[in-house]
Amino acid sequence: MRTASRFDMVLTRQGLRFMGRLWPCTIGRGGVRADKREGDGATPVGVHRLVGMLYRPDRIARPADWALPIRPRDLWSDDPGHEDYNLLVRAPYPHSHECLRRADPLYDLIILTGWNWPRAERGAGSAIFIHQWRRPGAPTAGCIGLHRADLQAIAPMIRYRSRLIVPDVLAV
Repeated sequence: MRTASRFDMVLTRQGLRFMGRLWPCTIGRGGVRADKREGDGATPVGVHRLVGMLYRPDRIARPADWALPIRPRDLWSDDPGHEDYNLLVRAPYPHSHECLRRADPLYDLIILTGWNWPRAERGAGSAIFIHQWRRPGAPTAGCIGLHRADLQAIAPMIRYRSRLIVPDVLAV
């Protein structure tokens, strides 16, 4: 692994280090784990590429030129028994999934990591997003949560080679 650059996001005990600044964040209710499994609520250890950005065009301006809009029927499959596991799918979709177009603002802006993607290992955990937190200190289901203003400030600074680095020294 190459060493972390200023374009990488590095999770620390104090927050998310990115572009020479420390951004307050929340992590999964299951802590940081090297043995991530579906439904454990953990944030997985590893070096995760940032592979996409999705946003709600009815709520926020396009955060980066490569960001894609979240459409009304967009879902994320979290059904380890289905071939679309850990992929963006469209409604109607009869298998277990998460709605990307939510009533609350948590997914108004989503940065997609390459965790267990694009060829998912079944049961190893579906998407790890970087998204808005519910409130300071409130854990996620395994994702990284940031204050809305911080997330919107970070989004345009992400570069092609940016990564999310979750060191194993933080693991439970």
